Amino acid sequence: MQQKWTALITKYTANSSLIASSWVEIAQHYTQRNRAYHNLTHLQSMFQELKQSEHQIKDLDVLEFAIWYHDLIYNSLKKDNEERSADFAKKILSQTNLATERIEKCYQLILATKTHHARDTNDLDEKLMIDLDLEILSRDWVTYKVYCQQIRKEYWMYPGPLFRKGRKQAMQHFLERPNIYQSAIYRQEKEAQARANIQREIEELL
Repeated sequence: MQQKWTALITKYTANSSLIASSWVEIAQHYTQRNRAYHNLTHLQSMFQELKQSEHQIKDLDVLEFAIWYHDLIYNSLKKDNEERSADFAKKILSQTNLATERIEKCYQLILATKTHHARDTNDLDEKLMIDLDLEILSRDWVTYKVYCQQIRKEYWMYPGPLFRKGRKQAMQHFLERPNIYQSAIYRQEKEAQARANIQREIEELL
């Protein structure tokens, strides 16, 4: 993962100190003890999935920067994780020669993972950013179940009944949406499985 990050950021800066320190910050945040799911493995999965659709991406580097930073700040008790992560990305990327408008695009891609709704229905990059983040919902049931267990670990501070109530509400919200996924390809290939998994999880939470 370090090599992948270095290959990306060195396109936009020769500052060895920034290159090294930015990786240390990424590694330190994503390996915090409170992260059972929102960790480097989650990023690896997103990058792996990205390979299937990267030929459709308008600005691949910016999307990759957004993936790296979208969960950098993660506290299950807070509601501003995406905003703080986006601010952090802007702080680092502003020290590179990445154009201002591309930094702003990265910022907006990160914010899109808060609501998981695309602001611009014509922006495939934004749609795929959201879908990559939610791809776990469409995995086989065994993998999905592990994901559920990891999320429970991240919310360890909540007693069982309270956690189940909140989790059910959150996942029910996805089912009530016209579509979970934003892009046509994800809707076609993954929507049905995601809905089946969520429905099964909710039934088990009851």
